[in-house]
Amino acid sequence: MRHWLRFEYADCNCFGTLDADTVHVYEGDMFDHPALTRQTLALDAVRLLPPTQASKFIGLWNNYHALAEKLRQSVPAEPLYFVKASNSYLPHDGIVKRPFGYEGKVVYEGELGIVIGKTCTNIDAAQASAGIFGYTCVNDVTALELLNRDASFVQWTRAKSCDTFGAFGPTIATGLDPLSLTVRTLLNGKERQNYPCRDMIFTPAEIVSRLSREMTLYPGDVIACGTSLGVAPMRAGNVVEVVIDGIGCLRNRFEERT
Repeated sequence: MRHWLRFEYADCNCFGTLDADTVHVYEGDMFDHPALTRQTLALDAVRLLPPTQASKFIGLWNNYHALAEKLRQSVPAEPLYFVKASNSYLPHDGIVKRPFGYEGKVVYEGELGIVIGKTCTNIDAAQASAGIFGYTCVNDVTALELLNRDASFVQWTRAKSCDTFGAFGPTIATGLDPLSLTVRTLLNGKERQNYPCRDMIFTPAEIVSRLSREMTLYPGDVIACGTSLGVAPMRAGNVVEVVIDGIGCLRNRFEERT
């Protein structure tokens, strides 16, 4: 297992692997034969970036049996998804900010994120497993009351793509069985979500395979697998931590606009 990360150091954007509190610096392409250098850095000497420069960030809706049952939603026949714009990307310890002019609820959603490692077009589930580079923690933030503001059109992109609403990181972990993982979300240190990834309706390989039939997925793309029970609004000063053992802890604070 390796934990890959991107970071800023000495005015340069770099990448490497994390071993305890030591960063091992690599050169080249994270997804195509990266080359280990001799340079190491202390974790506290770098500023973390989102762990991949994703060309797109896709999120699933209604992908957990427990939440579908609670909301009395039928099990979908195929993955239901939306896209978060790149302006929403936010790294570990970044600040989630309320959109200008919006006074409604802003909610956290702790999720498992898939990171693509190979170009994927119209592939089957076995090929999709090989095309997955690793997994990361996601906080899929939502401006809840924008979703249905217009009765004629559900505004998923608008509600999900506000600046800072796509937090993911701090690392990408490789060599994991995603269905053995558990997602925990803490709000100010108190656990609000705790659910097993094995409760997914569509597994990561199925998600990647089915999405690849409709759009090409590129190395570095992120797919959030959906959330389960325990989603709730945030208030100014709240700290949200998405914790997945084997991957790490994604921590972000929510603040009002000033």
